[in-house]
Amino acid sequence: MKLLDTTSGNTKIRKTQTSGDNVRLAGLSLMPDNILCAGSKAAGCMDLCLKTSGLAGVFPSIIKARQSKTDFFHNDQEGFMKQLMRELTNFDKLCTRTGKQGCVRLNVYSDIKWEKLGVPQAFPDLFFYDYTKIASRLNSVELPSNYKLMFSYSGRKQYRKQVELALKTDVPVAVVFRGGFPKTFLDRPVIDGDKSDLFNVKAGKVVVGLTPKGEARKSDSDFIVSI
Repeated sequence: MKLLDTTSGNTKIRKTQTSGDNVRLAGLSLMPDNILCAGSKAAGCMDLCLKTSGLAGVFPSIIKARQSKTDFFHNDQEGFMKQLMRELTNFDKLCTRTGKQGCVRLNVYSDIKWEKLGVPQAFPDLFFYDYTKIASRLNSVELPSNYKLMFSYSGRKQYRKQVELALKTDVPVAVVFRGGFPKTFLDRPVIDGDKSDLFNVKAGKVVVGLTPKGEARKSDSDFIVSI
């Protein structure tokens, strides 16, 4: 079982792959749960997660493969990490050989603290990026310079402290809007975030505006801001 997608088969990865000819992307798509996404309960986003959108909603084999990877992580984390590090090593070599900047998103649908597992630190020539709902990760001393994060917003009152902590940093805050993007939100300028996550994660103190996708299109959850 291969862990990394290096062919841009995932639509969330593909939109970023097209943002530059000198970039090669790799992504890890796990099936999220309350352990892999510790902030999802407070944020109220698990039911709206894109885990079953796109081709995953058409081909059950995609969901099965993601669940198998998640089971592998839970049941044999040592074996999982050995394989992941081996695949990242091969990806790093491929990027060097082809003259591409290797970029890796390990939390396509999860929120694992990879910096605590030493993954990005082991590959200084690769650029890692992710969304997170865990505000304490944003300014953690364990976060290496080649790993950048965006904070994922929710308006639920249970999640308010996380949002307050995130807004004390210069990290981009991703917000899902229904009805178009406002010019400003949370006292920050809003940019169109549906083009490239690589641009978004380096955009600084902004709100990254995203449009509802999948089940989120018809949801009235506080995870989505109506304009």
